[in-house]
Amino acid sequence: MLENPRSPRVRAVAKLAKKAARAESGLFLLEGPQAVAEALRFRPDLVVELYGTPSAFDRHPDIAEAADQADVDVEFVTEEVLDSMADTVTPQGFVAVCNQFPTALKDIFAARPRLVAILEEVRDPGNAGTIVRAADAAGADAVIFSGRTVDLYNPKVVRSSTGSIFHLPVAVGAGLDNVLERARAAGLTVLGADVKGEDLLAARNDGVLAQPTAWLFGNEAHGLDDEQLALTDRVVTVPIYGHAESMNLATAASVCLYESAFAQRSTDHE
Repeated sequence: MLENPRSPRVRAVAKLAKKAARAESGLFLLEGPQAVAEALRFRPDLVVELYGTPSAFDRHPDIAEAADQADVDVEFVTEEVLDSMADTVTPQGFVAVCNQFPTALKDIFAARPRLVAILEEVRDPGNAGTIVRAADAAGADAVIFSGRTVDLYNPKVVRSSTGSIFHLPVAVGAGLDNVLERARAAGLTVLGADVKGEDLLAARNDGVLAQPTAWLFGNEAHGLDDEQLALTDRVVTVPIYGHAESMNLATAASVCLYESAFAQRSTDHE
């Protein structure tokens, strides 16, 4: 059992909260029983090391069994060691180290996707992770983080995705021009989500949402700038019918992705 919170091994795991350490090692941090369980279920090949307290393994025997079946190294640790490793105040008994696994952009579009979410300059990790989760829930084929978006493997992004990063392809680092060029070549219509756009209902009524679509979501503070808007085929906004001053980016993205999912599935069943 690991008992020293200042040991080199513990410090090496804790460093993965920093982007520089993740970039150098190609690893990232995973925390909590739900995220660990999803990794072991969907991508056990990515899990390099698994750390947990004895009481956590007692509460989650399924995780211990899955780790054993995947031949993942398991190390018991004290609560103090786990706290030193984790990025959160309450890691809930588990921390894992995983290999990063971005999908190549060309592979995403070679699969002829029908629904893709593109994040351009999304800086808040909670928003980014929640959009990945929403895309997964809506049945999207992929998510793309542009080069100016927060790091996919930021611990807060990983936590906010609640395991969805293991469920669908995610590409990182490409420039927006390249992404949109490939999207159009694959037959997708590029819809920009921005407050300057037309009502989402108009796009729904025109039948646009039933077509293969790449949604472009911009920065939380200023949305998509004029140059980015010019790259889209159409710009739409989620209308606010009440008195709210604005809508959170991840909430708006969830609405857009589900509108597309509903429209595409309704035509599938006609």
